[in-house]
Amino acid sequence: MFADRTFSRTNYPADNHGHKDFKMIIFNSEYLKEYTIQVFVKMGCPLEQAKIAADCLNQADLRGVDSHGVARLCGYVRLWELKRLNATPEMKIMHETPSTAVLDGDLGLGLVTAPHAMQIAVEKAKIAGTGWVAVQNSNHYGIAGYHAMMALENDMIGISMTNASPLVSPTFSKSRFLGTNPIAVAIPALTQPPFVIDMATTTVANGKLEVLQRKGLDAPLGWTQDKDGNPTTDAYSLKKGGSMLPLGGDREHGGHKGYCLGAMVDIFSAVLSGANYGPWVPPFVSFLDPPKNQVGKGIGHFLGAIRIDAFRSAEDFKKDMDNWIETFRNAEPSAGQERVLIPGDPERELTIERQKNGIPLHEQVVADLKDLATRFGLNFNENPENKN
Repeated sequence: MFADRTFSRTNYPADNHGHKDFKMIIFNSEYLKEYTIQVFVKMGCPLEQAKIAADCLNQADLRGVDSHGVARLCGYVRLWELKRLNATPEMKIMHETPSTAVLDGDLGLGLVTAPHAMQIAVEKAKIAGTGWVAVQNSNHYGIAGYHAMMALENDMIGISMTNASPLVSPTFSKSRFLGTNPIAVAIPALTQPPFVIDMATTTVANGKLEVLQRKGLDAPLGWTQDKDGNPTTDAYSLKKGGSMLPLGGDREHGGHKGYCLGAMVDIFSAVLSGANYGPWVPPFVSFLDPPKNQVGKGIGHFLGAIRIDAFRSAEDFKKDMDNWIETFRNAEPSAGQERVLIPGDPERELTIERQKNGIPLHEQVVADLKDLATRFGLNFNENPENKN
Protein backbone atom coordinates (compact mmCIF):
# COMPACT_ATOMS: atom_id res chain seq x y z
CA MET A 1 0.00 0.00 0.00
CA PHE A 2 2.83 2.43 0.87
CA ALA A 3 6.24 2.87 -0.71
CA ASP A 4 9.60 2.91 1.10
CA ARG A 5 8.85 1.46 4.52
CA THR A 6 11.79 2.37 6.74
CA PHE A 7 15.44 3.20 6.29
CA SER A 8 17.37 1.80 9.23
CA ARG A 9 17.47 1.18 12.94
CA THR A 10 19.90 2.79 15.33
CA ASN A 11 20.65 1.78 18.92
CA TYR A 12 21.31 4.52 21.44
CA PRO A 13 23.32 3.35 24.49
CA ALA A 14 22.59 4.27 28.08
CA ASP A 15 24.05 7.60 29.14
CA ASN A 16 26.41 8.35 32.02
CA HIS A 17 23.48 8.66 34.44
CA GLY A 18 22.51 5.04 33.93
CA HIS A 19 19.33 5.74 32.01
CA LYS A 20 17.91 2.87 29.99
CA ASP A 21 18.84 2.05 26.42
CA PHE A 22 16.32 2.90 23.75
CA LYS A 23 15.99 2.45 20.03
CA MET A 24 15.26 4.98 17.34
CA ILE A 25 13.78 3.69 14.10
CA ILE A 26 14.11 5.80 10.97
CA PHE A 27 11.02 6.09 8.76
CA ASN A 28 10.46 7.57 5.35
CA SER A 29 8.43 10.74 5.89
CA GLU A 30 5.97 10.01 3.10
CA TYR A 31 5.31 6.55 4.50
CA LEU A 32 4.46 8.02 7.90
CA LYS A 33 2.23 10.62 6.29
CA GLU A 34 0.31 8.05 4.25
CA TYR A 35 -0.11 5.81 7.29
CA THR A 36 -1.39 8.76 9.33
CA ILE A 37 -3.94 9.58 6.62
CA GLN A 38 -5.23 6.03 6.81
CA VAL A 39 -5.66 6.23 10.60
CA PHE A 40 -7.63 9.47 10.36
CA VAL A 41 -9.81 7.97 7.62
CA LYS A 42 -10.47 4.94 9.82
CA MET A 43 -11.63 7.38 12.51
CA GLY A 44 -14.18 8.63 10.00
CA CYS A 45 -12.44 11.79 8.81
CA PRO A 46 -13.22 12.84 5.23
CA LEU A 47 -10.18 12.12 3.04
CA GLU A 48 -9.32 15.76 2.34
CA GLN A 49 -9.45 16.62 6.04
CA ALA A 50 -7.38 13.51 6.85
CA LYS A 51 -4.74 14.70 4.39
CA ILE A 52 -4.58 18.14 6.01
CA ALA A 53 -4.35 16.67 9.52
CA ALA A 54 -1.65 14.19 8.48
CA ASP A 55 0.35 16.91 6.74
CA CYS A 56 0.31 19.01 9.90
CA LEU A 57 1.73 16.14 11.97
CA ASN A 58 4.21 15.23 9.26
CA GLN A 59 5.52 18.79 9.04
CA ALA A 60 6.05 18.78 12.79
CA ASP A 61 8.22 15.67 12.50
CA LEU A 62 10.14 17.05 9.54
CA ARG A 63 10.80 20.33 11.37
CA GLY A 64 12.10 18.47 14.41
CA VAL A 65 9.12 19.14 16.68
CA ASP A 66 8.90 15.43 17.45
CA SER A 67 6.62 16.04 20.42
CA HIS A 68 3.87 17.27 18.07
CA GLY A 69 4.27 14.88 15.17
CA VAL A 70 3.06 11.34 14.63
CA ALA A 71 3.79 10.68 18.31
CA ARG A 72 0.56 12.60 18.98
CA LEU A 73 -1.57 10.37 16.75
CA CYS A 74 -2.63 8.03 19.57
CA GLY A 75 -3.79 11.05 21.56
CA TYR A 76 -6.22 12.12 18.84
CA VAL A 77 -7.54 8.57 18.56
CA ARG A 78 -8.03 8.50 22.33
CA LEU A 79 -10.06 11.73 22.25
CA TRP A 80 -12.16 10.32 19.41
CA GLU A 81 -12.84 7.11 21.32
CA LEU A 82 -13.90 9.16 24.34
CA LYS A 83 -16.29 11.11 22.06
CA ARG A 84 -14.42 14.32 22.83
CA LEU A 85 -13.46 14.75 19.17
CA ASN A 86 -15.76 14.87 16.16
CA ALA A 87 -14.19 13.25 13.09
CA THR A 88 -16.78 14.79 10.74
CA PRO A 89 -17.17 18.39 11.92
CA GLU A 90 -19.50 20.88 10.26
CA MET A 91 -17.56 24.05 10.89
CA LYS A 92 -19.52 27.29 10.68
CA ILE A 93 -18.97 30.99 11.14
CA MET A 94 -20.91 32.25 14.15
CA HIS A 95 -20.21 35.95 13.70
CA GLU A 96 -18.21 38.04 11.25
CA THR A 97 -17.27 41.47 9.97
CA PRO A 98 -15.31 42.25 6.79
CA SER A 99 -12.03 41.57 8.60
CA THR A 100 -12.98 39.26 11.50
CA ALA A 101 -14.85 36.06 12.22
CA VAL A 102 -15.63 33.60 15.00
CA LEU A 103 -15.52 30.00 13.80
CA ASP A 104 -17.21 27.11 15.60
CA GLY A 105 -15.06 24.03 14.95
CA ASP A 106 -17.82 21.59 15.91
CA LEU A 107 -15.38 19.76 18.18
CA GLY A 108 -13.27 18.76 15.18
CA LEU A 109 -9.55 18.14 14.96
CA GLY A 110 -7.66 21.34 15.59
CA LEU A 111 -5.38 20.07 12.82
CA VAL A 112 -8.34 20.75 10.51
CA THR A 113 -10.19 23.66 12.12
CA ALA A 114 -7.10 25.88 12.43
CA PRO A 115 -6.10 25.63 8.74
CA HIS A 116 -9.73 26.31 7.80
CA ALA A 117 -9.70 29.39 10.04
CA MET A 118 -6.42 30.62 8.57
CA GLN A 119 -7.82 30.29 5.07
CA ILE A 120 -10.77 32.44 6.14
CA ALA A 121 -8.32 34.98 7.60
CA VAL A 122 -6.34 35.06 4.36
CA GLU A 123 -9.47 35.60 2.25
CA LYS A 124 -10.59 38.44 4.52
CA ALA A 125 -7.11 40.00 4.37
CA LYS A 126 -7.30 40.02 0.57
CA ILE A 127 -10.33 42.29 0.89
CA ALA A 128 -9.79 44.23 4.10
CA GLY A 129 -6.01 44.25 4.41
CA THR A 130 -6.03 42.07 7.51
CA GLY A 131 -8.05 39.06 8.56
CA TRP A 132 -8.57 37.71 12.08
CA VAL A 133 -10.40 34.55 13.09
CA ALA A 134 -11.05 33.36 16.63
CA VAL A 135 -11.95 29.68 16.92
CA GLN A 136 -14.10 27.99 19.56
CA ASN A 137 -15.13 24.38 20.07
CA SER A 138 -11.92 22.90 18.67
CA ASN A 139 -9.16 20.50 19.81
CA HIS A 140 -5.35 20.34 19.94
CA TYR A 141 -4.05 21.87 16.70
CA GLY A 142 -0.48 20.59 16.41
CA ILE A 143 2.38 23.00 15.80
CA ALA A 144 1.43 26.66 15.70
CA GLY A 145 3.92 27.38 12.92
CA TYR A 146 2.09 25.19 10.41
CA HIS A 147 -0.94 27.46 10.43
CA ALA A 148 1.00 30.74 10.49
CA MET A 149 3.08 29.67 7.47
CA MET A 150 -0.05 29.23 5.38
CA ALA A 151 -0.12 33.01 4.90
CA LEU A 152 3.35 33.18 3.33
CA GLU A 153 2.33 32.10 -0.17
CA ASN A 154 -0.03 35.09 -0.33
CA ASP A 155 2.64 37.67 0.55
CA MET A 156 1.08 37.93 4.00
CA ILE A 157 2.32 37.73 7.55
CA GLY A 158 0.70 34.86 9.43
CA ILE A 159 -0.02 34.75 13.15
CA SER A 160 -1.23 31.69 15.04
CA MET A 161 -1.85 30.92 18.71
CA THR A 162 -3.87 28.50 20.82
CA ASN A 163 -4.59 27.68 24.42
CA ALA A 164 -3.92 24.18 25.69
CA SER A 165 -4.12 21.67 28.55
CA PRO A 166 -3.92 23.47 31.94
CA LEU A 167 -0.48 22.32 33.08
CA VAL A 168 1.22 25.66 33.77
CA SER A 169 1.24 27.68 36.95
CA PRO A 170 1.11 31.48 37.00
CA THR A 171 4.13 33.12 38.60
CA PHE A 172 4.05 32.72 42.42
CA SER A 173 1.47 29.90 42.19
CA LYS A 174 1.35 26.11 42.25
CA SER A 175 -2.12 25.95 40.64
CA ARG A 176 -2.33 24.71 37.04
CA PHE A 177 -4.27 27.44 35.24
CA LEU A 178 -2.62 27.88 31.82
CA GLY A 179 -1.42 25.78 28.91
CA THR A 180 1.86 25.92 27.03
CA ASN A 181 -0.09 28.37 24.81
CA PRO A 182 2.21 28.72 21.78
CA ILE A 183 2.65 31.72 19.51
CA ALA A 184 3.79 31.52 15.88
CA VAL A 185 4.57 34.32 13.45
CA ALA A 186 5.63 33.75 9.83
CA ILE A 187 7.03 36.63 7.76
CA PRO A 188 7.98 36.35 4.07
CA ALA A 189 11.26 37.54 2.57
CA LEU A 190 12.40 37.96 -1.05
CA THR A 191 15.39 35.67 -1.64
CA GLN A 192 15.98 34.62 1.95
CA PRO A 193 13.94 31.87 3.65
CA PRO A 194 10.97 33.19 5.65
CA PHE A 195 11.35 34.37 9.22
CA VAL A 196 9.34 31.90 11.34
CA ILE A 197 8.85 32.10 15.10
CA ASP A 198 7.14 29.06 16.65
CA MET A 199 7.43 28.97 20.42
CA ALA A 200 5.63 27.90 23.55
CA THR A 201 5.07 30.51 26.25
CA THR A 202 6.48 28.03 28.74
CA THR A 203 10.12 27.11 29.24
CA VAL A 204 9.41 24.00 27.18
CA ALA A 205 6.44 22.26 25.57
CA ASN A 206 4.81 19.38 27.47
CA GLY A 207 5.64 17.04 24.62
CA LYS A 208 9.34 17.51 25.41
CA LEU A 209 8.68 16.06 28.86
CA GLU A 210 7.01 13.07 27.21
CA VAL A 211 10.12 12.60 25.06
CA LEU A 212 12.29 12.59 28.19
CA GLN A 213 9.97 10.06 29.82
CA ARG A 214 10.35 7.70 26.86
CA LYS A 215 14.14 8.05 27.07
CA GLY A 216 14.27 7.70 30.86
CA LEU A 217 15.93 11.09 31.28
CA ASP A 218 15.55 13.81 33.90
CA ALA A 219 14.25 17.26 33.02
CA PRO A 220 16.54 20.29 33.28
CA LEU A 221 15.98 22.42 36.37
CA GLY A 222 13.62 25.27 35.57
CA TRP A 223 11.18 23.32 33.41
CA THR A 224 8.76 22.17 36.10
CA GLN A 225 7.89 22.34 39.78
CA ASP A 226 6.42 19.70 42.07
CA LYS A 227 2.92 19.74 43.56
CA ASP A 228 4.11 22.00 46.39
CA GLY A 229 5.72 24.52 44.04
CA ASN A 230 9.32 23.39 44.56
CA PRO A 231 11.76 23.15 41.63
CA THR A 232 12.23 19.58 40.37
CA THR A 233 14.00 17.62 37.64
CA ASP A 234 11.44 14.80 37.68
CA ALA A 235 10.19 14.35 34.09
CA TYR A 236 7.03 12.77 35.55
CA SER A 237 6.29 15.71 37.85
CA LEU A 238 3.09 16.67 35.99
CA LYS A 239 1.64 13.22 36.50
CA LYS A 240 2.39 13.60 40.22
CA GLY A 241 0.47 16.85 40.58
CA GLY A 242 3.26 19.24 39.66
CA SER A 243 3.15 21.95 37.02
CA MET A 244 5.15 23.51 34.22
CA LEU A 245 6.77 26.91 34.54
CA PRO A 246 6.15 29.92 32.29
CA LEU A 247 8.88 30.98 29.86
CA GLY A 248 11.79 32.23 31.95
CA GLY A 249 11.07 29.94 34.89
CA ASP A 250 11.09 31.79 38.19
CA ARG A 251 10.48 35.49 38.85
CA GLU A 252 14.19 36.33 38.94
CA HIS A 253 14.67 34.98 35.41
CA GLY A 254 11.64 36.70 33.91
CA GLY A 255 9.03 33.99 34.44
CA HIS A 256 6.42 36.70 34.97
CA LYS A 257 6.91 37.72 31.33
CA GLY A 258 6.21 34.18 30.15
CA TYR A 259 3.13 34.17 32.40
CA CYS A 260 1.92 37.38 30.72
CA LEU A 261 2.46 35.93 27.23
CA GLY A 262 0.60 32.72 28.12
CA ALA A 263 -2.25 34.73 29.60
CA MET A 264 -2.46 36.88 26.47
CA VAL A 265 -2.74 33.77 24.26
CA ASP A 266 -5.45 32.34 26.52
CA ILE A 267 -7.50 35.52 26.28
CA PHE A 268 -7.08 35.98 22.50
CA SER A 269 -7.78 32.30 21.81
CA ALA A 270 -10.62 31.61 24.21
CA VAL A 271 -12.10 34.61 26.00
CA LEU A 272 -12.39 36.35 22.63
CA SER A 273 -13.82 33.31 20.82
CA GLY A 274 -16.10 31.86 23.50
CA ALA A 275 -13.95 28.76 24.07
CA ASN A 276 -12.88 27.41 27.46
CA TYR A 277 -10.06 29.31 29.13
CA GLY A 278 -7.70 28.91 32.06
CA PRO A 279 -8.27 25.77 34.17
CA TRP A 280 -11.44 24.90 32.22
CA VAL A 281 -9.62 24.03 28.99
CA PRO A 282 -10.33 20.37 28.06
CA PRO A 283 -6.96 18.61 28.41
CA PHE A 284 -5.27 16.69 25.64
CA VAL A 285 -3.10 14.72 28.05
CA SER A 286 -4.56 11.42 29.26
CA PHE A 287 -3.64 11.88 32.94
CA LEU A 288 -6.06 14.80 33.36
CA ASP A 289 -9.85 14.51 33.31
CA PRO A 290 -11.96 17.17 31.59
CA PRO A 291 -13.37 19.76 34.01
CA LYS A 292 -16.92 19.04 35.09
CA ASN A 293 -17.99 22.63 34.60
CA GLN A 294 -17.09 24.56 31.48
CA VAL A 295 -17.09 28.28 30.74
CA GLY A 296 -17.04 27.95 26.95
CA LYS A 297 -16.90 25.50 24.06
CA GLY A 298 -13.86 23.30 23.48
CA ILE A 299 -10.35 24.63 22.94
CA GLY A 300 -9.74 28.03 21.33
CA HIS A 301 -7.36 29.30 18.65
CA PHE A 302 -6.59 32.71 17.20
CA LEU A 303 -5.38 33.10 13.60
CA GLY A 304 -4.40 36.22 11.72
CA ALA A 305 -3.26 37.20 8.23
CA ILE A 306 -1.75 40.61 7.44
CA ARG A 307 -1.43 41.71 3.84
CA ILE A 308 1.92 43.43 3.48
CA ASP A 309 0.79 45.74 0.70
CA ALA A 310 -1.85 47.10 3.03
CA PHE A 311 1.10 48.97 4.55
CA ARG A 312 3.76 49.25 1.84
CA SER A 313 4.96 47.60 -1.34
CA ALA A 314 5.36 43.87 -0.72
CA GLU A 315 8.47 43.87 -2.93
CA ASP A 316 10.11 46.66 -0.93
CA PHE A 317 9.15 45.04 2.37
CA LYS A 318 10.63 41.69 1.35
CA LYS A 319 13.84 43.37 0.18
CA ASP A 320 14.16 44.97 3.61
CA MET A 321 13.41 41.61 5.22
CA ASP A 322 16.28 40.12 3.21
CA ASN A 323 18.53 42.89 4.49
CA TRP A 324 17.33 42.37 8.06
CA ILE A 325 17.92 38.61 7.87
CA GLU A 326 21.34 38.96 6.23
CA THR A 327 22.41 41.57 8.79
CA PHE A 328 21.45 39.45 11.77
CA ARG A 329 22.80 36.28 10.20
CA ASN A 330 26.17 38.01 9.82
CA ALA A 331 26.28 39.21 13.43
CA GLU A 332 29.56 38.28 15.09
CA PRO A 333 29.12 35.00 17.01
CA SER A 334 29.94 34.93 20.70
CA ALA A 335 32.77 32.78 22.03
CA GLY A 336 32.27 29.10 21.25
CA GLN A 337 29.43 29.68 18.78
CA GLU A 338 29.74 29.03 15.05
CA ARG A 339 27.00 31.31 13.75
CA VAL A 340 23.92 33.36 14.55
CA LEU A 341 20.60 31.75 13.68
CA ILE A 342 17.46 33.37 12.29
CA PRO A 343 14.11 32.09 13.62
CA GLY A 344 13.12 29.20 11.39
CA ASP A 345 16.69 28.21 10.39
CA PRO A 346 17.01 25.03 12.51
CA GLU A 347 13.59 23.73 11.47
CA ARG A 348 14.18 24.46 7.77
CA GLU A 349 17.58 22.78 7.78
CA LEU A 350 16.29 19.76 9.66
CA THR A 351 13.39 19.45 7.20
CA ILE A 352 15.85 19.12 4.33
CA GLU A 353 17.85 16.51 6.24
CA ARG A 354 14.83 14.46 7.29
CA GLN A 355 13.25 14.54 3.84
CA LYS A 356 16.45 12.95 2.58
CA ASN A 357 17.35 10.59 5.44
CA GLY A 358 14.05 9.95 7.22
CA ILE A 359 12.31 10.72 10.51
CA PRO A 360 13.59 9.04 13.69
CA LEU A 361 10.88 7.64 15.96
CA HIS A 362 11.37 6.35 19.48
CA GLU A 363 10.62 2.65 19.84
CA GLN A 364 7.66 3.39 22.13
CA VAL A 365 6.11 5.64 19.49
CA VAL A 366 6.58 2.87 16.94
CA ALA A 367 4.90 0.40 19.30
CA ASP A 368 1.95 2.78 19.69
CA LEU A 369 1.62 3.12 15.91
CA LYS A 370 1.66 -0.66 15.53
CA ASP A 371 -1.11 -0.90 18.14
CA LEU A 372 -3.18 1.55 16.11
CA ALA A 373 -2.62 -0.58 13.02
CA THR A 374 -3.92 -3.62 14.86
CA ARG A 375 -6.93 -1.70 16.15
CA PHE A 376 -7.89 -0.34 12.73
CA GLY A 377 -6.89 -3.30 10.59
CA LEU A 378 -4.04 -1.45 8.86
CA ASN A 379 -0.55 -2.52 7.85
CA PHE A 380 2.33 -0.88 9.70
CA ASN A 381 5.74 -2.38 9.07
CA GLU A 382 8.87 -1.30 10.94
CA ASN A 383 11.15 -3.81 9.20
CA PRO A 384 13.63 -1.98 6.94
CA GLU A 385 14.03 -5.12 4.81
CA ASN A 386 10.34 -5.24 3.91
CA LYS A 387 9.79 -2.67 1.13
CA ASN A 388 6.53 -3.76 -0.45
